[in-house]
Amino acid sequence: MLASDMADEIIVATLEHDVVEALREALTLLLDKLIAAGRGPQHLLDMVWEVPEPAAFHPSRHLVDLAYREVLIGFRPPITLLRSSDPGLTVRARIAPAQPVPDKLVRGYSLPQLGRQYSPRLQADMLALFRQWSRDGDAYRATHPGLDLAYGEDRFETLDLFKPDGVERPPVWVLVHGGYWQASDKLQHAQFARGMVAAGYAVALPNYGLAPDNSVARAVTQTVAALNFLAREADSLGVDGSRLHLCGHSAGAHLAAMALCEPDAPRLRSALLLSGLYELEPLGHLPLGRLLGFDDPDYAMRLSPRRRPPPSNVRLELAVGEGESDEFKWQSAALADAWGVSAPLVVSGANHFSLLDGLNGGSLLDLARSLATDEI
Repeated sequence: MLASDMADEIIVATLEHDVVEALREALTLLLDKLIAAGRGPQHLLDMVWEVPEPAAFHPSRHLVDLAYREVLIGFRPPITLLRSSDPGLTVRARIAPAQPVPDKLVRGYSLPQLGRQYSPRLQADMLALFRQWSRDGDAYRATHPGLDLAYGEDRFETLDLFKPDGVERPPVWVLVHGGYWQASDKLQHAQFARGMVAAGYAVALPNYGLAPDNSVARAVTQTVAALNFLAREADSLGVDGSRLHLCGHSAGAHLAAMALCEPDAPRLRSALLLSGLYELEPLGHLPLGRLLGFDDPDYAMRLSPRRRPPPSNVRLELAVGEGESDEFKWQSAALADAWGVSAPLVVSGANHFSLLDGLNGGSLLDLARSLATDEI
C-alpha cells in the first residue's frame, strides 16, 4: 500500500479467449483485489485495458457493457484501450485512497454493516451466477423463440415476448429484471419465463436504461411505457391486453411497484413483487445510493413506493428468500404493512438470486399462478 494521500495501482490479467468471459474474469479479480485493499468500485480513478484487438473490448458494445456492469455495476471511471502484442486481457486500475467511514448509525446499523445488508452479492458467486444465467437464457430462447420488440426509441427500450403454444390471445405476465438499476438484461432472464409460459401465459421481459447513465426515475417511465405498449399493441401481438399481470425482482420489483402507482399505466390485474427495494432513504447513505442520487432526500422519497398511496383494484403479493438479509426482508415487510397486504411469502432455502428459480416450480410458481388467475 502506498501513503494515504497517493493512489494505488492494481494490475490483473486473464488469458480467456472469449471477450465477455475474459472481461468478467479480469474485473472479478480486480474487485477481489479492491476488497482486499479495503476499497470498492467507487474508489476506481481510471483504468487501462490492454488487448490484441481493442475494438472487441470497446465499452460501447452491449455485451461488453453488460459484463462490466455484472461485476462493477454503475461505477465506471475513464477507460483507455491500448493494443497489446501479448495474448489475453490486462487491466490496470488506479484506485483512490480509502477515506474514514463516518461514525453514524442508519436503522441501527453502522455504515459498513448497512453496506453488507444491502449487498445481496455476498450471497452468491456472481461470476458463476451470471455465466449460468447467460447459458440458461440462451438455452431457453433456443427452444422457445420469442419476439424481440421495441417499445420505444432508446436502444434499451426493447422487450422479449414468449407465447405459449396452442393458446389463443393469452393473458400477459410481465417480468421486470433486477440488477440494482445498473446491471443485467432480459437476455439473462428468459429461462424464468418457462413456468408461466407452460401455465398458458405470454411472458414479456422488458429492458430499461441502466443507471447512472439512465436515471431511476426514467427507468420507471420506461417500465410504464413497456406496459402501455403491450396493452396498445395486444391485438397485433396476439395477446389479451386487458389481462396484464406484473412481476419484478429486486430493483425490478421497485420499478414494478412504482408502475402500480403511476396514473398513466394501463390497468394491471395482479402484481408479484420479489425481494424489492421500496424505501430508498437507507441507500442514500451508501456509495451505491449516492451514485443513483438517493442522497437527495426528496428524490429518494419521491421514488420510494412505501411513501406512495397503495394501488387499488389490483391483487398484490410479495415474496423474499429465506436466506436474504434482514434489511431486504424488512423492505418487503414494510411495503406490505404500508399498503395493507399480506405478509411476504418467505421462500424456504432461497437467497436473493436463487429465489427466481422458484418461478419455474414450487411455492413461488404456485403463488404466481394463483395470483394471476382472472377472477377479479
